[in-house]
Amino acid sequence: MPEEGIVDYPQVCDALAREIRGEVITGARVTAIHRDGKSWRVISTAGEYMLRANRHLRGPPVRSSRRAYRPPRTIRIVPFRGEYYKIRPERQHLVRNLIYPVPDPKFPFPGCPLHPPHSRRSGSGSNAVLAFAREGYRKTDFNAAELFDALAFSGLRRFPRKVSEMCWQEIRRSFSRDLFCASLQRLVPEIQPDDLIEGGSGVRAQAMAPDGSLIEDFHFVQGPGELHVVNAPSPGATASLGWEKKSRGSCSARFSVPARAFSLRFTTAS
Repeated sequence: MPEEGIVDYPQVCDALAREIRGEVITGARVTAIHRDGKSWRVISTAGEYMLRANRHLRGPPVRSSRRAYRPPRTIRIVPFRGEYYKIRPERQHLVRNLIYPVPDPKFPFPGCPLHPPHSRRSGSGSNAVLAFAREGYRKTDFNAAELFDALAFSGLRRFPRKVSEMCWQEIRRSFSRDLFCASLQRLVPEIQPDDLIEGGSGVRAQAMAPDGSLIEDFHFVQGPGELHVVNAPSPGATASLGWEKKSRGSCSARFSVPARAFSLRFTTAS
């Protein structure tokens, strides 16, 4: 995407909040959304809100498939955890620009890229391993019901057969800093394991088909007056403005409304 770039994302969010007409509500998990006349009633952990709009767009959180699909569900959201390492400050001169490896077309994750010091991530990552909870940001995070739901999906059981070598490599790299570093040395040979310190993790909401293939492009599900973005391709944050343009265009085409008149509302629904 030509619009891709590294910026200070909190500042971008602050700028967007100043531009929109409305209220930005944080720390409020949406539990239900109901049609109420010409508006939508949004029920969240922070209270109830009325969304005065004929149509709305939502997604794509790791819990989006639960709200977007009624049985039978043909596509399921599977959570993959991506783990990061930071480069020690005295060694950050080794990476002066964003460096991405050439991805494997069978595995649509970006591999282990390197981020320059001026980015907030300033380091390397991420790998991709199955998270044992939809919000499993740590190896020890575990939710039996959510893990059973994922393992009961035929697509996830078939997925390792398609890319068994890649899956085993990702699991090993998750537990070995040396192996993680070896991946980075293909891009910058001077990097050593001692240069890396743990930098946290994220969870990617990956859409998967019943045959075990990963959905690599946008995937929309339309309901009465609503459009669910069930999957969006990576990169998400670095290409967010282009992502918004694509979503707005899809809304315009599906609802026969001019794109400039469509007001986007993003919520996270379980």
